[in-house]
Amino acid sequence: MDRSRASLALLATLAALTVAAASPAHLELKSPPEKQWHLQYLKATEAHALNQGENIIVAVLDTGVSPHPDLAGNLLKGADLIRGGHNGGRSDSSGHGTGMAGLIAATGRGGSTQGIAPQSKVLPVVVTPPDGRGDPDVLAEGINFATSHGAKVISISSVGGASPKLVQAIRTATAADITIVAAAGNRPEDAFVGYPAVEESVIAVGGTDRTGNHAAISVAGPEIDVVAPAVDIYSTGLNEGYRVGTGTSDATAIVAGAAALIRSKYPNLPAQEVAHRLTATAVDKGPPGRDDQYGYGVIDLVAALTADVPPLGFESSVVTPPASTAAGPGKGDDDSGTVRGLATLGVLVAAGGGYLFWRRRRRADDPPPRVSR
Repeated sequence: MDRSRASLALLATLAALTVAAASPAHLELKSPPEKQWHLQYLKATEAHALNQGENIIVAVLDTGVSPHPDLAGNLLKGADLIRGGHNGGRSDSSGHGTGMAGLIAATGRGGSTQGIAPQSKVLPVVVTPPDGRGDPDVLAEGINFATSHGAKVISISSVGGASPKLVQAIRTATAADITIVAAAGNRPEDAFVGYPAVEESVIAVGGTDRTGNHAAISVAGPEIDVVAPAVDIYSTGLNEGYRVGTGTSDATAIVAGAAALIRSKYPNLPAQEVAHRLTATAVDKGPPGRDDQYGYGVIDLVAALTADVPPLGFESSVVTPPASTAAGPGKGDDDSGTVRGLATLGVLVAAGGGYLFWRRRRRADDPPPRVSR
């Protein structure tokens, strides 16, 4: 089914508001395993034996990324589009962007954290000021910068509204075969899935708790594609320290890392097939098929890297499951222990029309193929 027109109309109605945002060699993780419970839940060790995100650049459009021992070697020079600084986005006023980067690409060598794609590279782009009240046009600049600087995945842990420039930047990135992942939003600040997650070409991410169930903080809606752990997520922080976050910001960074693994393992796979592989191999939750809380289900790292997934256009085909699967105990922005610094975007104009055919197909009444559990 298509995206909900009602949601987009509601975005337009709220155009004057500001919306709060959502938050092959194995590398030894030196911290107690319970700190990064999401790695065990998602069976990251099995996934890392298959791929670790080599040769993939993930753009983190956020508050910047502070240099951290756990990110050593994986932090590129990006851009600061807020302060116009010359540090290439490698400073962070709140710690939010640093936490997202760690969830994607921390190596584990610094001591305490490992990312979902520990051999990927992070391109830090500052699009959110310290007060968290951002501008959709600045986010558009960030997407354009990422598009022109080699990013294969763009991670946006924020929600807000659209502007003509932002809509065009997303379409340009999509046409450039870039996977865009965005947060759905956090309750109670957000009542519905925000922009840019509502865009048809963007993977909209909701959250689960430690038990694999829908996280109370996570917004639900017909736009949700997949969900990932979003509660008590331990990651890199400021001053070479660490943070604990809760929200769809964290879930988004985790899914961005999963997309990096897929793009590295299957370098010739188009972006729309990357999204299809994530949804087709997700562990179904809630009512059978896609639903508003879980989307197509909890991401499964190992299945996404190993399952025989028929290409788009063959959704009725059967997915051949891998020998073992990766999605935790069966079923599953940012309220941080050190910062509540989720990026925010001003709501301007709701985007309409222009939905991509491949996403309409993925949302048809005939759902994507499933890996049997």
